[in-house]
Amino acid sequence: MRNLLLIASILISFSAVMAQPPFTLSANTTQGLIFGTFFQGKIGGSVIINPDGTRSVTGDLVQSTMGVPFSPAIFEVTAKKGSIITILNGPTIKLYGNNGGTATLKIGASSPVSPFIITAKNNQVTIIRIGGTLTVSGPLTAPSGSYSGNFYITFIQQ
Repeated sequence: MRNLLLIASILISFSAVMAQPPFTLSANTTQGLIFGTFFQGKIGGSVIINPDGTRSVTGDLVQSTMGVPFSPAIFEVTAKKGSIITILNGPTIKLYGNNGGTATLKIGASSPVSPFIITAKNNQVTIIRIGGTLTVSGPLTAPSGSYSGNFYITFIQQ
């Protein structure tokens, strides 16, 4: 019988870094990257949040909802129509749990896929969704709890 542990809601807070192009670009965070809840076995695995909002797991992790949502990070980007926007993901980061544990986060793909062209009229919002992969090892290094950290992305306007 597998030993299952519950990893509580894992919220990732983050910051956006913006390049200073000749035309103003603004990026506002409207939703953090949320991995939700899942059960952990003895070996661990990964929780993957896709930009379309779907979630999958690998290893001996088991998905659970328990009333806790999961979601890609969502940004509202405003830039000049016709601008080419490239998203640069920051490095893989270590997350720290409220229980002394650690996990890692790798920023994933975006929707729309980077690079993309702004088609909204000037000063209108374009919604950007960014997924990620959370990797946890066994319960000794990543015990049940709430994990958080910051990640950085850069929006480059051309």
